[in-house]
Amino acid sequence: EGDMEYLYEKQVEPGKLIEIAEGVLWLTMPLPFELDHINLYLIRGDGGWVVVDTGIGTTTTKSLWQRIFEQLDGPIVGVIVTHLHPDHVGLAGWIADTFKVPFYMTQTEYFTARAFAAGRNGATNERDVLYYQRAGLDEVMIEKLTATEGNGYSSVVSPLPISYTRLKDQMELALGDNQWKVMIGRGHSPEHACLYSEQKNILISGDHILPIITPNIGAYSTEPDANTLDDYLNTLPKFKSLPKDATVLPAHKLPFIGLHERVDTLLAHHHDHLNALVNACEQPQTAVNLLPVLFKRKLSSRNMVFAVAECLSHLNYLLNQGVISRSVNSKGQFEFKANQTKQLAS
Repeated sequence: EGDMEYLYEKQVEPGKLIEIAEGVLWLTMPLPFELDHINLYLIRGDGGWVVVDTGIGTTTTKSLWQRIFEQLDGPIVGVIVTHLHPDHVGLAGWIADTFKVPFYMTQTEYFTARAFAAGRNGATNERDVLYYQRAGLDEVMIEKLTATEGNGYSSVVSPLPISYTRLKDQMELALGDNQWKVMIGRGHSPEHACLYSEQKNILISGDHILPIITPNIGAYSTEPDANTLDDYLNTLPKFKSLPKDATVLPAHKLPFIGLHERVDTLLAHHHDHLNALVNACEQPQTAVNLLPVLFKRKLSSRNMVFAVAECLSHLNYLLNQGVISRSVNSKGQFEFKANQTKQLAS
């Protein structure tokens, strides 16, 4: 990461604001996870401020937002959400409905969020159980991960507004005196919106491009055969069409300069993982057996969900490339084996 330049030495404290550029403010909210913060941004719009991402839907985050509202020189005039994950959309409905302002999201993110908020809706959890069985998890862990009613999402996401304004790729949003272009990234989530202002040379990258850590790219139980890694690797390179010296405002860790280097590093990171998995599959392996290839630390049960999904997205990519093949063993688990004849295209 030799050419990455961080603009600040540490996170801004929750409840405080830092002006990154004229009309662009940075704040953070705490998260109760290993990743303990999320970066949120405010952009000056007409007559007030537009919120970009909102933090998780808890009373702590709400009271911190109240402190932020009091510091601003105008009301909230819009809410933009980059994607459906709870740390981004958690308080979007609450803020948008409190101030009665437009709520912006891409179509796939909005309706997927509505669906997740509705929970299982009476459907059985058998497909979730099957997903984890096929990945090779043991019964105790499977029970732990699938026992709930599937309403964890709505417990940390305030009700979503029942109408929205649709963000589309390449659409221009006029906020205050500046145009912000919507750029869609896929893979971490289905239709993730990033925002780029040419006047300010600022990219709000959400979770699509992060410094220091890599975005989670998973194939989850909702779509077990998803080739989300292909989506990700195909939507990263276009960000190199932006200027090299753009200021990147990510959803986690620190704002930075070095967009092109970071895109290249992320691409290389996934290709390294793919090559390591192919090498590990000389003998047939279950997904769980392959986790240590990608993750060197012990995984908590919460992290196990992300880790299995991340491993499967890489295996699905290799399956689609014809580099490995998949069979089901006597225990009903998937086994993955490298095809000696086919090499991974770099």
